[in-house]
Amino acid sequence: MSTVSAANSNNDTSPSESAGNVRPEPIFREINAEQTDEIVEIESACMNCFETGVTRLLPTKIPFFREVVLMSFKCDHCGHINNEMQSASEIQKSGIRIELVVQSVADLNRRVVRSDNSSISIPEVELEIPVQSQKGEVTTVEGIIERTIAGLSQDQEKRRIDHPETAASIERYIERLHRLKEVTTPFHLLLEDISGNSFVENPLAPVADPQLKTSYFTRSQQQNEQLGLYEQNHEDQHLLKPIAEDSWPIENLHGEVLQFPTNCPTCQAPCETNMKLTNIPHFKEVVIMATVCGACGHKTNEVKSGGGVEAQGSETCSLSIPELDLEVGPHALCGRFTTVEGLLVAMRDQLDGTLFHDSADVATKQQMQRFLDTFEDVMNLKRVITLVLEDPAGNTYVQSLSDDDSEPDDKLTVERYDRSYEDNEDLGLNDMKTEGYEQKT
Repeated sequence: MSTVSAANSNNDTSPSESAGNVRPEPIFREINAEQTDEIVEIESACMNCFETGVTRLLPTKIPFFREVVLMSFKCDHCGHINNEMQSASEIQKSGIRIELVVQSVADLNRRVVRSDNSSISIPEVELEIPVQSQKGEVTTVEGIIERTIAGLSQDQEKRRIDHPETAASIERYIERLHRLKEVTTPFHLLLEDISGNSFVENPLAPVADPQLKTSYFTRSQQQNEQLGLYEQNHEDQHLLKPIAEDSWPIENLHGEVLQFPTNCPTCQAPCETNMKLTNIPHFKEVVIMATVCGACGHKTNEVKSGGGVEAQGSETCSLSIPELDLEVGPHALCGRFTTVEGLLVAMRDQLDGTLFHDSADVATKQQMQRFLDTFEDVMNLKRVITLVLEDPAGNTYVQSLSDDDSEPDDKLTVERYDRSYEDNEDLGLNDMKTEGYEQKT
């Protein structure tokens, strides 16, 4: 996670000069108990007694997730309290589907971040919470069940008088939900968010959680319209100006640094990304992109493959360190043009951001701290590790210190393998038609 920094000013500088040198702080910052100036209080009507209450807003960033606005309402007249969360980040390119197997009571304490556009289901009790039926919130697995029980318990007294059979049926279902919290048998929690802004905590981080499965899917046109995303019918509306044919040869791209506008991934301030096409010796052509934010100082670099998918098998590269039981899946660190040390530093910084630092339980903090201490020994060369990079797309390269380009050095092993059907499916190669695609199937 990036930190907020400001330029230091000398005592002999004027206020106007020092004010011009101070770097503006981002709106969304990590949760810190000592920072209270970001909380905004506004008066709003209470939906219970219609008197005037107070709503407190806190824009913040959830570690290893994204920006949200936490809202808390309290009415001093009737005591009504309401808490909710709204996503303040952009809608993601893909929807997310999370499946959690709850096997013990400890799993009920897993933190869950869900947006307004998420749906939840528990097949074992035939529970379904549709999209946009509840406000987004930061809660736990047990909190989701408790909120369902509270919703079903409303107006039960009146229902017992007017519709006794319906009330009895609801009462039996509430008992099933109460037994669900005892976790006598495992059950599945399925969370699907078409906006991609939901998250379930992994208490075993940085180790992969066998009970947690995350997958991504492409939204349908109906789901895009549900989020307010509509396709442009005007083909002439483009962010970049079109380039006439043969006016910019491919040879000129190797010597030019292109720029395009984007938003900072940390503070969402407008900035520019530099992009350059280059050839890496003994490897292939790649696209290097770098972004520097003038508002918060965040820097990032990324590498995209400039060629096709290799015959044998970027962003599709997964990383593991067997000695530390560490696994980092594809897309976690994005494509990078870096060194082994730079890769380890990026992993350490990202792992350090997985915790809810001020609210994590002591055992989780101690577990992560022990792992980070071990990781620090690796950085100081006090412990030998094996770094395994596996890329089914074949777009990953590690420099060899050997004089012979055909043979890697004794510390480097390169193995080429045939991709499985699942690997090709993830890369979208199984249904790709490369010959005769102009013909109708």
